[in-house]
Amino acid sequence: MNSAPEKIVLPTRRLDPAQVELLRSLKPGDKIKITQTVRVGAKKWTAEATGEFRGIAYLETGVTTERVKEDDLVVPVVRFTKTNGELSSISIDENTQVARI
Repeated sequence: MNSAPEKIVLPTRRLDPAQVELLRSLKPGDKIKITQTVRVGAKKWTAEATGEFRGIAYLETGVTTERVKEDDLVVPVVRFTKTNGELSSISIDENTQVARI
């Protein structure tokens, strides 16, 4: 059974169609490597994590005060288990690269 939602979309940007297809094809237990570009101010670097794919979900984000529903963002999240057994998840954006290893 595939654990991917029918659609994988970002709230404000577009994912590369090849990345969407890869994400949709992943099965729980598949070994993956996630590479993200981290930016703080003018500095940028890449961060990598590896583990076993558990699934894709959507995370609703928003501010801590009650606001209108339209202010919320819903972002796709890749859930995985790191090699040390830690359960982890990472929200994906247009610069995130997920690879099957």
